[in-house]
Amino acid sequence: MTIKVNCKVALTHLKNKQFITAHNLFLTQAESLKKSEYLKSALLYMLSAECKTRQGKESKTEIKEVGDLFLKYSNLENSKNVKGALLCASKCFLSLGEFNKAKNTYQKAKSIFSPTIQVMRPIVIIDDSKAIIMRLQNYVEKLGYSEIHVYENGKDGVKGCKKLFSENKTPLILLDMGLPDLDGDVVAMKLLKEKIDLQIVVITADEKTTTRVNKTISGGVSAFIQKPFTLDEVKKAIDVAESEYSLL
Repeated sequence: MTIKVNCKVALTHLKNKQFITAHNLFLTQAESLKKSEYLKSALLYMLSAECKTRQGKESKTEIKEVGDLFLKYSNLENSKNVKGALLCASKCFLSLGEFNKAKNTYQKAKSIFSPTIQVMRPIVIIDDSKAIIMRLQNYVEKLGYSEIHVYENGKDGVKGCKKLFSENKTPLILLDMGLPDLDGDVVAMKLLKEKIDLQIVVITADEKTTTRVNKTISGGVSAFIQKPFTLDEVKKAIDVAESEYSLL
């Protein structure tokens, strides 16, 4: 079978919660492309890692492959988005606890000038503070986002995002950790289970070293902002998320 057919079969197994079979199919495809198509292989390793995560198993081996492949892709002369590849690699190394490698890769990404990203997709703000919502909404409007959805609790946020998914839209999500009904990490995991390539920016008063934040970052969120935050920090986090999205 071709890679495309194999991928469809693996995705069907994943949807049916046949995680071992799906993992093996994704892994076989990833390894077959490892030396020729770094980006495709990295994405297949990501899917195999997701299968392990849903089994409650560690996926460090797969995530390391993802980080290394994004790094290799960034070194190719014909790579279309070097900055995005480096940011994805940095995110992988961060989730593995390889902080120096993550920092060096992130610094390399920051040194690369990126053209302005055309804003086309929706942005979702999930926060229970009206003041923060207003601040974020006004700012993202200035950045060029025209479709903005606001939710003041986790359950409504999840419901609203699922509606966007059903419309084949992939929103960028600004998510507060301290919601009144569901913690932000729970919301993030619910949404990532629905759409594993989703970009989520976590906003929290927690320190980055806390267990909750580390768990959420390793679960697949794109960026982290600590309160109190500046608008410059919001812009940088959105740039990271959009760079990651442009690779998909």
